[in-house]
Amino acid sequence: MRALRHTAGLLVFGGIAVALAFIAWAALRGRPQDLPWTPLDLGQPVGLFTGRKITALAEDFPACRAALDRAGVRYTALPPRSGEGQCGYRDGVRFAAGGARQIAYSPAALGVACPVAAGLAMWEWNVVQPAAEAEFGQRVATIDHFGSYSCRRIYGRDAGTWSEHSTADAVDIAGFRLADGTRITVARDWTGDDDKARFLRRVRDGACKLFATTLSPDYNAAHHDHFHLDQANRGAMGWRACR
Repeated sequence: MRALRHTAGLLVFGGIAVALAFIAWAALRGRPQDLPWTPLDLGQPVGLFTGRKITALAEDFPACRAALDRAGVRYTALPPRSGEGQCGYRDGVRFAAGGARQIAYSPAALGVACPVAAGLAMWEWNVVQPAAEAEFGQRVATIDHFGSYSCRRIYGRDAGTWSEHSTADAVDIAGFRLADGTRITVARDWTGDDDKARFLRRVRDGACKLFATTLSPDYNAAHHDHFHLDQANRGAMGWRACR
């Protein structure tokens, strides 16, 4: 028994030491979002738990809206919508022009579930614009998309699992337009190793840290012309997909 108590004590002590070391490491990095218990702040650098915290906002629309407000994201809340099966949403927001560091979307007035909006905002600030400046020496002016809400099952099948698009918890990104008018599209520029292909891979990889699911042309032919980004809520420790 004494040996068991000694072993248990060592395990507890070791766990505390590891936790303290992890906290110190996160503090030194200057990334509070590396810690699971810190409040989500969209203005903070992306941390190990940022993506999961954003996905969890699906359970708390007021908290999600408050996070957007604190970060200076301009939007309007959409009225609840319902449809066939599980289709519809109660946490929809529509981006408005003129917010702090806020990019334009084409078509304009993109409406998405609030956690998707939070992910897109952080993706722009922490991934898309830094990648554009690194590869092209200029910023992205517009993100082209294929939309968000669509009352359908995965791949438009007649039966099976409902798509995250059916609740506006997904958005399909088709391409980007730089400040000088240069266009970058997933369909045309994904393959190769030039600056456009490198940019697309950088923004895809960065999206994986902020969305529950990130699918690109590397996944299958159905995604040859867009990135599918969604905030599927699979629980606190649910699996996340990046391809």
